[in-house]
Amino acid sequence: MYDVAIVGCGATGVSLANLLGLRGLAVVVVDREAGILDLPRAVHFDGEVMRIFETMGLAGPVAACARPSSGMRYLTPQGDVLIERRPASAAGRHGWADNHLFHQPHLEQVLRDGLRRFANVDVRLSCEVSRVTQDADRATLATSAGDIEARWVVGCDGARSLVRQAIGATHEDLGLHQPWLVVDVVLSRDVDLPPYSIQHCDPARPATYVNVTGARRRWEIMLMPGDDPARLTEPATVWRLLAPWLRPEQAQLERAAVYTFHSLIADRWRDRRLLIAGDAAHQTPPFLGQGMCAGIRDAANLAWKLPHEALLDSYQSERMPHVRVFIEEALRMGGIIQTTDPAVAAERDRRYRESGREEMVNLVPRLGPGLHVDEGTIFPQPVLADGRRLDAAIGGMRFAVLGPERPSLPEGVAFVPFDGPGYVVLRPDRYVFGRAADHPALQALIADLPRV
Repeated sequence: MYDVAIVGCGATGVSLANLLGLRGLAVVVVDREAGILDLPRAVHFDGEVMRIFETMGLAGPVAACARPSSGMRYLTPQGDVLIERRPASAAGRHGWADNHLFHQPHLEQVLRDGLRRFANVDVRLSCEVSRVTQDADRATLATSAGDIEARWVVGCDGARSLVRQAIGATHEDLGLHQPWLVVDVVLSRDVDLPPYSIQHCDPARPATYVNVTGARRRWEIMLMPGDDPARLTEPATVWRLLAPWLRPEQAQLERAAVYTFHSLIADRWRDRRLLIAGDAAHQTPPFLGQGMCAGIRDAANLAWKLPHEALLDSYQSERMPHVRVFIEEALRMGGIIQTTDPAVAAERDRRYRESGREEMVNLVPRLGPGLHVDEGTIFPQPVLADGRRLDAAIGGMRFAVLGPERPSLPEGVAFVPFDGPGYVVLRPDRYVFGRAADHPALQALIADLPRV
């Protein structure tokens, strides 16, 4: 019997498998596909997610297949800038560039290659799950290759999650159900396109342009009344829509598909031995590029809590309020670009002209209630006096104490010398567990730290 069975080997599932593999748990990952879905999907991750890849020991190969973002601008039809995200030209609060762009099949290959390090992680592809059941001491996956038993099952199986259905969860709907045409191309020659990404806030036809990596470019084009979704993906229609920026002889179409952007949060993320993560638990509109990031944050939260049942009680309570902040901000940003009433758009543009352009910054929300004292924000990753990043000095997924001098600590808790007022206790996912002004307060704080 496995410790953990993960349903779905996409970005969330494979990230969780890498983190659990480092912890030495017996893990099986099942996926109905025979290999990586060879289509672009997510294109952005942030500095916190890069930090999670660092914890996995995969920062080097991930950095090799991604690039720091060149920034983003929200533009009116007249070319005025409403909102700007500056280029990620230097290391940010997490020790890495704040924003990265990538091609998802390449990233998933790096993450799957990472699983080859672990004799304790099995991967079963072309393996479809038909039923999920559980009893007092185990959960069982009925699959096309036979039954699989595990102490815990985590459904990273996407928006139509079978594990979510087994949990009996329903969705809270935050209101967005908007179809967009997503077009990915590979340039076949140099084209004079901006190095940064653009949100075209044009009420006649809202659109997004993303400079991804290398010769890859993406356009997302909002469907308007009268559009026929079936006809919209035909090459002739796609090239007509791309005509303001690109001609057919300049690029090859890689994908054209209509997707409906949703804003949903499941009301239950766990039922006894079954849990969900990623799109199975929440769906985020793409306007912040935070959909995949949210799933990988789920994985980082779960990885140090599995298989300790008492710790799992805090998973949903911490993560749900956190992801809601990103979804609500994505809805706000989407409301700006998706404005199609010319009068409303003109008033929007007038307000920005008067107030000045808005700077788009990465959010740093607090966790909801759970395994932390008063704070629950992620701690920055500085470079220490010895030249190492903080997380390298901590080493692995474990609790750590930062402070001016080494105190008496429980076995397995790391200590890192750190200048600052008092002591900071970090969780294995680098969120702040609590702070203490002196040794007695620190001892009281760490007296009941869970063993992970």
